[in-house]
Amino acid sequence: MQSVTVEESIGMVLCHDITRIVPDLFKGRAFKKGHVIREEDIPRLLELGKEHIYVQSFDGSVHENDAAQRIARAAAGNGLTLSEPYEGKVSFTAKTDGLLKVNIDAVNRMNDIQDIMFATLQSNHQVAAGTSLAGTRIIPLSTDEAKVEAVEQICRAAFPVIEIKPFARLRVGMVTTGNEVYKGLIKDGFGPVVRKKFDALGSVVSRQIFVPDDIEMTVAAVHELLDEGAEMIAVTGGMSVDPDDLTPASIKAAGGRIISYGAPVLPGAMFLLAYIGDVPVVGLPGCVMYHKASIFDLIVPRLLAGETVERSDITAMGHGGFCSSCEHCRYPLCGFGK
Repeated sequence: MQSVTVEESIGMVLCHDITRIVPDLFKGRAFKKGHVIREEDIPRLLELGKEHIYVQSFDGSVHENDAAQRIARAAAGNGLTLSEPYEGKVSFTAKTDGLLKVNIDAVNRMNDIQDIMFATLQSNHQVAAGTSLAGTRIIPLSTDEAKVEAVEQICRAAFPVIEIKPFARLRVGMVTTGNEVYKGLIKDGFGPVVRKKFDALGSVVSRQIFVPDDIEMTVAAVHELLDEGAEMIAVTGGMSVDPDDLTPASIKAAGGRIISYGAPVLPGAMFLLAYIGDVPVVGLPGCVMYHKASIFDLIVPRLLAGETVERSDITAMGHGGFCSSCEHCRYPLCGFGK
């Protein structure tokens, strides 16, 4: 920081606010800290009585607005809108509904560079268009060019650091198991809940088939839906450890490659994920019917975003996988799944 005459300050960064006062009429900021002084600013500064001001020259450094804009552009992938720099910060907003993906390792490496900050929402969560997702800036008014270039290199190697993956609009086939529902002894309560959840994600349950607790009939129903073009299979009922609960065995018998039967998530411990070819098959435990937020909301959005979910992805859900079952559910504005 140095004191220079106003005439010498063109192209330099103002290091403090400059106030304009009109007695009995106005008192406010005429120039804000961080402003890059232009030639047309000189007459106004002189009118404000400023013949000398404190400024910072760039001289190999990058102004906060330019630095934030360069970092944001280097990091941003698809589905995002970037704000214009404001007081040194650029914000990221979702342009579309979808799954937020953040390269956490890249963000950590960026933040490990002195003067740099990059903050985001949690990765792998459903977001709506218009949601504020992230922001970046540098801490001082300017920083070394080399630091901004180092961030840009991290972004190139890890691109995209942040993006929105849109949800595919899939045809979902549903198989509902259980003697009591099949025989009409009780009304199906699972189907309407699952339909509503898929509708909210932009997909549609094309057909629901009811079967008893019978492996052969369940296998036949799964294959029938696949033959009709189902792009995902959801099986409800029969997911516990009772002798009559045969859904996991039925999915395996239908040709399912079991990724995980069980998940470190509550509600959702009895969840099953498998693939028949490239088609994901989800075995949904009863908690999905009763809880606003469950394993469904942590896994299915990732599948609809085109991700192949592996066992390691599921086992990593234990930290944050406990729902507090609040009296008034605030999901996703809570710690569940984060």
